Amino acid sequence: MSDTIQVRVYYEDTDLAGIVYYANYLKYIERGRTEYVRARGIDQRILRDVSGVVFAVRRVEADYIAPARYDDELSVVTRVLKLTGARVVMHQSVLRGEQLLFEAGGTLVALTTEGRPARLPAELRQQIGGP
Repeated sequence: MSDTIQVRVYYEDTDLAGIVYYANYLKYIERGRTEYVRARGIDQRILRDVSGVVFAVRRVEADYIAPARYDDELSVVTRVLKLTGARVVMHQSVLRGEQLLFEAGGTLVALTTEGRPARLPAELRQQIGGP
């Protein structure tokens, strides 16, 4: 199961050469993760307020394959690879048309609002889905 969002590259996203600054890809995939969760009916503010659980990125491994440039329209594809009681492992790709520009694997963990490890509620795991 995967979701795709569209992202336009703005001038502010680029360096002097008109190429997307490397850290901005992390922003793009964050938007992809947020929309993936939202598309499954999960409001992260309500999750925090009701269950005291928040998501935090624990690990990201990224590969920069080809540059995106000013005014490109990009697709950010997000899918869950693995889901456990407290972790969500995702794979994300950024494409321009069919061309792969960037891909990343990442692990999200569940934490309490005090920063301690937490278990994802069973209903939430079911909503997130995965293999």
